[in-house]
Amino acid sequence: MKWMRFRRDGRDGFGALEGDEIAVHRGDMFVSSQPTGERIEANGIEWLLPCQPTKMLALWNNFRAAAEKNGWAQPAEPLYFVKTPNSHAAHGAPIPVPPGEVGRVAYEGELAIVIGRRAQAVSVDDAPAHIFGYSCANDVTAIEVLFRDASFPQWTRAKGYDGFGVFGPVIETAFEVATARVRTTVAGRERQNYALADMFFSPAELVSRLSHDMTLEVGDVILCGTSLGVLPMKAGSTVEVEIDGIGKLVNVYG
Repeated sequence: MKWMRFRRDGRDGFGALEGDEIAVHRGDMFVSSQPTGERIEANGIEWLLPCQPTKMLALWNNFRAAAEKNGWAQPAEPLYFVKTPNSHAAHGAPIPVPPGEVGRVAYEGELAIVIGRRAQAVSVDDAPAHIFGYSCANDVTAIEVLFRDASFPQWTRAKGYDGFGVFGPVIETAFEVATARVRTTVAGRERQNYALADMFFSPAELVSRLSHDMTLEVGDVILCGTSLGVLPMKAGSTVEVEIDGIGKLVNVYG
């Protein structure tokens, strides 16, 4: 199912996207939800974040092709950072140009994992039971800010500007990671097209390993990292991140 959250006529709700319609549900998306019988057109609604994470963790250097091109060694364990809640933004929301002199800002099309059950030190075998589903993501980065100070890489700052943690439009609960690809287009031009099978750490491995570092709560999001094709964006550019079987995340930068 493709779960999503929406706002319509001042009312927030959630449901399952079925073609161009939303089958509205009540209850808790993650635990026990029931269809209300109401169906509404997806056109004309405001897309909300498909879930409300307590934290978003994002991977660096998780794809073999990118590591090979950039001369990075295979990591012994997941390398990740936190994207702060103010950065979280939904499908259709603008990605603001940061204030001040931040320099170039880049897109990074990625797969997002959504946690569905509280996970604390779970095994790789048990990890899939804690995954609710998957979404599309754009890990926006102020690339010049990141290494502006030679003494301290500024991951939190460069990745944490308002609107820099975009994900959506839906959470797909039936998804085949092994066969899917991520495609990112900017201003109509394809910039990324890579296989998710190229990851060093699979979703199950990521959930297991990260859950040994910190408790993963229901609704938390893990971005799986990106591969080749990351470039700066121009203000006014439409960025689309599409993943087979999930859908297309669309936002405008600036």
